[in-house]
Amino acid sequence: MALTGEYEPSTAAWVRNQVAAFEASDGARANTLASTGDPIVVITSVGARSGKLRKNPVMRVEHEGAYLAVASKGGSDDDPVWAHNFRARPEVDLQDGADKATYDVRELADGPERDVWWERAVRTWPRYGTYQQKTDRLIPLFLLERRS
Repeated sequence: MALTGEYEPSTAAWVRNQVAAFEASDGARANTLASTGDPIVVITSVGARSGKLRKNPVMRVEHEGAYLAVASKGGSDDDPVWAHNFRARPEVDLQDGADKATYDVRELADGPERDVWWERAVRTWPRYGTYQQKTDRLIPLFLLERRS
């Protein structure tokens, strides 16, 4: 994986704890959302302002080796902080189970490609559809494509 630097754990205890358990077990434990049992991946990004490494568990939306990070924040009217990090530094490390790699990040604009990925996201995690109904903002979608 390519990203280096100082890791600053999340201020949210559940994120800190899940990331720690996930990484300590090389993705064998804490690899699902606790409340539902749905699979997650852990994405490491570089803080847009701090320059420190940030780690977030996100729902696993994968298709043919590419992943989608859905910046839903539960249907909130603002983006999660990690979305700003992705825009400022469009390179992340992603761990899916024991598999770890570096990915280039591209925000999907409104259009056919976004529509296909949105359908995949909602099929994987139906709550995304509900989250979109809760907010006036178009929930940002970030496509993560593995570096060769």
